[in-house]
Amino acid sequence: MLTSNQKGAVAETAIIHAATRLGVGVLKPVADERYDLVFDLRPRLVRVQCKWAVRLGPVVSIRCYSCRRTANGLRKRSYTADEVDALAAYCLELDRCFLVPAGRIAERSEVRLRLAPPLNSQRSGVNWAAEYDLAATLGRQLLGP
Repeated sequence: MLTSNQKGAVAETAIIHAATRLGVGVLKPVADERYDLVFDLRPRLVRVQCKWAVRLGPVVSIRCYSCRRTANGLRKRSYTADEVDALAAYCLELDRCFLVPAGRIAERSEVRLRLAPPLNSQRSGVNWAAEYDLAATLGRQLLGP
């Protein structure tokens, strides 16, 4: 069983590998920042927070916050668009990376990406995993609007 630090290292490494394979420059901050990586999309730089994603049946669950132990107990803190531009997540079970823009994670503790249609046939408001696949998302950003 991996520790949370090991999961973070695996996720970050997988995301770096996937982005590099797409021809994206990947930078790491020297100092302690709220983001883990910077993607160089030439000319744009994108601050990326890396996360470990978990498959829960037909969905991939991504936490949109960090937790740290403090003198006053556990501190849970969400990410904002002022701190990160996107959340990248790696799901070991699927061996896939996803990229979710900061606007989709604002004031949320979790994002769920659907792998299969819901049983109630709902389509409105569903986050489809394929739309947030790292290669597809970066491909759209590299090609522009």
